[in-house]
Amino acid sequence: MFTGIIQGTGCVQSVRRDSVVTIDVQIPSTEGLEIGASVSIDGVCLTATSVSDTVTFDVIPETLERTTLGSLSSGSNVNVERALKFGDELGGHLLSGHIMGTAEIVAVVNQDYTIQCPSEMSEYIQEKGYIAVDGISLTVGKTSGEGEFDVHIIPETLRLTTLGSKGVGDHVNIEIDAMTQAVVETTKRLMESRGD
Repeated sequence: MFTGIIQGTGCVQSVRRDSVVTIDVQIPSTEGLEIGASVSIDGVCLTATSVSDTVTFDVIPETLERTTLGSLSSGSNVNVERALKFGDELGGHLLSGHIMGTAEIVAVVNQDYTIQCPSEMSEYIQEKGYIAVDGISLTVGKTSGEGEFDVHIIPETLRLTTLGSKGVGDHVNIEIDAMTQAVVETTKRLMESRGD
């Protein structure tokens, strides 16, 4: 589990494409990190397969299809969050690192970003609800009801994450808040069972 409070950015050192894609990332700190540990890379929960000066992760085709990780190359910067430990402060909201899909940044005005999600995500995006964008815990601003929503970013978030370097046309990973998903899905099932 993660909180969406990014601990810093990492830099991709190499990408190897075989039966699975293997990426090596230099992260802010490997202290206490062991093989098998979970790390969020741009919001995607990955398992460390090797830890030295860099951390190695294997990325399967399903993850490449659903996220932006397939576009990473040597030199790419990524958001990094280590897994939540018992007793850690929960400053954002609980995240699993299971990405629902990608979305496109369609406008940036000062520190306000407008993001367009695929229409199938629209029912989960609600004003003042939580959402994770590239692993960053954010509060949803205005929504269009058709998958477009605004987020207002504080300068500290822009400083600590890769979001400040992204602009119109760039794609980001989206994780919908699990509680929102559960409420929407339960409501849909109840309505279907009643024939509404």
